[in-house]
Amino acid sequence: MKLPRIKFGRPQQLAALLLLLFLGECLWVVSRQQLSQQDYRYAQCGREMWERPSPLAGYFTTCGNLNGDGTFAYRVSGLPLTLQRLVLLGADKFRKPENRLYAEGTLKGSMWEARHQLFSVKYLLHLPFIFFAIWLGGGLWWVSRRLFGNEGGFFALALYCFCPEVVRAAVNPNNDVLAMWGLYGLVYTAIGVAHAMQGPRRKWRPRIALLTLALGLTATAHLLAAMVGFVLSFLWMFYLAERRRSYVMQVLIFSAVGAIVILLASYAFRLAPFSYVFTGGSARFWFSLEPASHFFSSLANAPIAVAALVSLILYVTTRRCRYFGNTAPLVMTLLLLPLITTQTVSQPLIWAIPFLLTFIGGVFADALETRQRKLFLVLSGGVLLTQTLICLSLLPQLAR
Repeated sequence: MKLPRIKFGRPQQLAALLLLLFLGECLWVVSRQQLSQQDYRYAQCGREMWERPSPLAGYFTTCGNLNGDGTFAYRVSGLPLTLQRLVLLGADKFRKPENRLYAEGTLKGSMWEARHQLFSVKYLLHLPFIFFAIWLGGGLWWVSRRLFGNEGGFFALALYCFCPEVVRAAVNPNNDVLAMWGLYGLVYTAIGVAHAMQGPRRKWRPRIALLTLALGLTATAHLLAAMVGFVLSFLWMFYLAERRRSYVMQVLIFSAVGAIVILLASYAFRLAPFSYVFTGGSARFWFSLEPASHFFSSLANAPIAVAALVSLILYVTTRRCRYFGNTAPLVMTLLLLPLITTQTVSQPLIWAIPFLLTFIGGVFADALETRQRKLFLVLSGGVLLTQTLICLSLLPQLAR
């Protein structure tokens, strides 16, 4: 099987430049942050998952059994520190016994023996979440560009890179940024599977495997995000599969079983803590417009709010804007914006941002193909410039 050629032309270079600017914003904020108690909690319990799954009898970690809280963020934050410790202990074997960091020279002792030798902890703890945010930005650009062309892709990506809420989520350990990454990938992977089902079956398996992985990792981040993604994936696949609709449920059942295995693996295949996935209440939710009203009324998001309002008006009034590419992210946005969790502290509104920006990018790309192109070029430029200036001015506040 031939591997696809990777092209890195001018569009890819410009997208990489935007993501590099986003990385610079995040690193600037992290460099001015102080490690908080929450940071230490994620680092400690994440390391326990990798190095010693059962520090207390009857509990998964010293954080307890993570009632309603996904394991993904803990494992992501703890992995770099665990890897650094393994490197330190590996290098320790080449030192003289009296100079060793760890007296026994093995990994059988306490996980905290080398804790004072770990360095760059703040960056190691935060960089994985920045990486996932950048990964999502690349996925957002790729999806929007394929659907709407270069103009729609770059408009959506630029708004993403200079959205203060995205930067805030990326520079702190949390499951929301991972759920946002997983849910967006899950939905568009499901749409890709539905399109692939129109072709030969040999092309189904890689996409179904990717769908299973996306569903499983989303579930490890937040169970509610996985459930929403599963239901909406079924609807989009059923709509797009047409003559292959009889296979949709089979594909999703297979993916769900695989996702449960991935979720169980995140608990080190221990059934006792895994049972809290079903009893911890992480999937309990209700509806409220307060988070959405706060987001759209905030000065920090004013340009995005203006772009969203214009896009909604154009979608309702202009027929050429009403097609599946714009409708799917709009529906996802409208479903996610009013969601609130009742048993866990999380922000489903964050999950809606990539879908909202995809919708905005699609509608503005359509508007730029009309006779009013010059008007919308000016509006697009003004929105991007204003959003960029606001985001950069708010970076010192995000570091607090």
